[in-house]
Amino acid sequence: MQLRHLRTLQAPGEEIARITALCWSPNNRRLAASTSDRVVHLFDETGEKKDKFSTKPADANGPKNYMVTGMAFSPDSTRLAVAQSDNIVFIYKLGLEWGEKKSICNKFLQSNAGVTCLTWPMEQPNELVFGLTDGTVKVGIIRSNKAQKLYSTDSYVTSLCSSPDGHSILSGHVDGSIYRFSFDESGGAAHVRLAMHTCVPQALAWGENIIAGGNDGKIVFYDIEGGVYQLFDYSSDIANLKEFSVCCFNPSGESAVVGAFNRLHVFNLNIRRNLWEEAGIKQIENMYSVTAMSWKQDGSRLCVGTLAGAIDCYDACLRRYRYKGKFEFTYVSLSQVIVKRLSSGTRIVLKSHFQYEIVKINIYQDQYLVAHTPETLLIGDLESCKLSEVPWSGSGSERFIFENPTVCMVYNAGELTLVEYGRNEILGSARTEHVSPHYISCRLNESKSLGDQSGEQENKKIAYLMDFQTIRVLDLATSHTVATVNHDAKVDWLELNPSATKLLYRDKHRQLHLFDLLSQTRSTLLNFCSYVQWVPNSDVVVAQNRDNLCVWYSIDAPERVTIFQIKGDVEDIERAGGRTEVIVDEGINTVSYRLDETLIEFGSSIENKEYEKAVTLLEQLEFSPETEAMWSTLCQLALQDNRLFIAERCCAALGDTAKAMYLRKVNEIADEAEMSGLPDGTQHYRVQAEMAKLEKQFERAEQILLEQGQVEEAMQMYQELHRWDKAIAISESKGKPETEELKTSYLQWLLVTGQEEMAAKLKEKEGDIETAIQLYLQGGLPVRAAALVQSQQYTQTPEMLETIAAALSKSGLHEKVRRGEEKAREGREGGVVEASWGGDGGGDCCCCTS
Repeated sequence: MQLRHLRTLQAPGEEIARITALCWSPNNRRLAASTSDRVVHLFDETGEKKDKFSTKPADANGPKNYMVTGMAFSPDSTRLAVAQSDNIVFIYKLGLEWGEKKSICNKFLQSNAGVTCLTWPMEQPNELVFGLTDGTVKVGIIRSNKAQKLYSTDSYVTSLCSSPDGHSILSGHVDGSIYRFSFDESGGAAHVRLAMHTCVPQALAWGENIIAGGNDGKIVFYDIEGGVYQLFDYSSDIANLKEFSVCCFNPSGESAVVGAFNRLHVFNLNIRRNLWEEAGIKQIENMYSVTAMSWKQDGSRLCVGTLAGAIDCYDACLRRYRYKGKFEFTYVSLSQVIVKRLSSGTRIVLKSHFQYEIVKINIYQDQYLVAHTPETLLIGDLESCKLSEVPWSGSGSERFIFENPTVCMVYNAGELTLVEYGRNEILGSARTEHVSPHYISCRLNESKSLGDQSGEQENKKIAYLMDFQTIRVLDLATSHTVATVNHDAKVDWLELNPSATKLLYRDKHRQLHLFDLLSQTRSTLLNFCSYVQWVPNSDVVVAQNRDNLCVWYSIDAPERVTIFQIKGDVEDIERAGGRTEVIVDEGINTVSYRLDETLIEFGSSIENKEYEKAVTLLEQLEFSPETEAMWSTLCQLALQDNRLFIAERCCAALGDTAKAMYLRKVNEIADEAEMSGLPDGTQHYRVQAEMAKLEKQFERAEQILLEQGQVEEAMQMYQELHRWDKAIAISESKGKPETEELKTSYLQWLLVTGQEEMAAKLKEKEGDIETAIQLYLQGGLPVRAAALVQSQQYTQTPEMLETIAAALSKSGLHEKVRRGEEKAREGREGGVVEASWGGDGGGDCCCCTS
């Protein structure tokens, strides 16, 4: 890496006017510089001074005799922390845009020690670290506005820096010691003394290694455990360099610059040899001592502040070249490249997170970026600025498919690999030989799936051809096969809907089919189809059947289709500005057919669970078979999501008065629960029990009520349903005193409603055999009575036997009567009164004849 002077942001003064601190914001849009007069100057990314503000003393009424000892931007670039020698750290809220009002949002006042330095780790947005003159290192908690001690030493803290991953910090002390503190304690002790440097480590930074320098003319690179990795000794030239006062790494950690008197020492990491090499010494006359240094987060610029008050900006890159006259590639390190679009000036930083050397870069369709390293593949979208890096060991003959705006498909040796922009892992893979865009459809969280009511699971699916007659739908989030569709003809087109719940496909016979992934059912929409497409961002289908333009506004009801007569071929569907039009080429002219945007918006509303908007849209339409299907769909979804007011409105629109009134009662219960303090009234037990009853899940409703100790309500529910046996069972299990009263009421209800058989069974269960026999006879079931009279629990009497015999004879069962009398005669001869009519209780019908 070479340093090339670009411009001077601030000229040096005639006197000493030390630049006490420099720092670039993480978003690369601001450079903050603090001068000896305690003023913070703000520059934009091009180096133009845009703003400035004066810092404040710890005591508002005190003198301004302090100096700024350090500055650091927050990870989100909206705040600036300023450390001061008068025992305080201020945090200024600057915002993201120029001109926003500045204010102090936090301050950490120390009672008896000045603040000497500070750092703000990138992965600790609510915690900044600062060192004190008494050797203590503290952390300022942004949320609580309080400071806590991380560790204490007996030596003045001279320098602080953060690790590249943002999870650790280093502190340098006057006695030469270097301490490491880790916020993530999984790797061992949180606080350790890492090394003992050869002098005071005034210059301290952390990149691929740890670099330290001071007034002895030596620069030492340490490893993560504190061992000496490499040593560069310039002590023989100490008279000219004076001391190493400050140093910093570029964002990739592969280049380091150390400032001394009138010179900058540049070091680069040789990745192949894994050694640091001196790239050169940049001699700058009349620069004097370097007092501050900061590297821009994209690695393209290095700013240097001096003792004389100068701020110089240097271009820091390995090489730069143009690609096809449209883009400029700036290699700021072997593993980091800045890609700039020349026409607009927009830039994106291409960086290997694994520090691999970027060896090849290509740009497809002026939008999609593909870069190769020896072990990984980097893929990015220049429009959305999303980059991905995935492990890759391809053959070099890969085919890249960019048809989907959210995922890149890489085809290599019969395998299709999917990489989602912005994620550093392979999304999924599939074995297929058919990679035409007509044979592959991928949907990634384009809308909330109607089948995933929780909304928590990612909705990522792909449909592709295993062979020309077999379609496979794969869930990329779980790697499970959602469906395998076997067809009897060659498939020539397929596509999933945005929510990935339905699959449209067409075969070589031009037949159009719809497959529902939730119900695993298939239906044929058209026997001849020359054009078919989902309307963008909706579940509306547009297809052409010869001279007919067919539109399915509600694909859940495929039999309901809107048909237009056309005189040409459909070319495209355009949706923009609140209008959806189907473009038809009629030969000489091109005609647009406008679709009903209200019906289309309805589908989008229910996908995004915007039920209020869906109701508003439907209320604007006249009632028709199409809108009836939409009201029904909305009602079902609203009930599934506990949107009971919406469900009530849908039932009213459908004319289901009983259900609407029932839901109104449930909504009143929910309102009362919310007024009593429950955040969500639909979670009240009574509401849940009522909804279980609506779904005819009475056992679940009973369980909910009993868990809340509402035994009477559970019994009342079954009584209203005339399921007295369930109510009596609950009463008996809970030992209720009104059990007998319930049984009496149940018996009376059975008799009033003419259910003598059920009443007889109830009495038989209670052991009242005689009453049960009478009820069987009263209900016209003499055979049941005859069978019961033979039980051992009942003592037969001649009167009862005669009554049963008369009933049997009246029913035409004469043979049973004859056999019973013979058995009775035999019994009397033996001295026993017993009758037996034979058979079993299976012939209860009073119409049976012998």
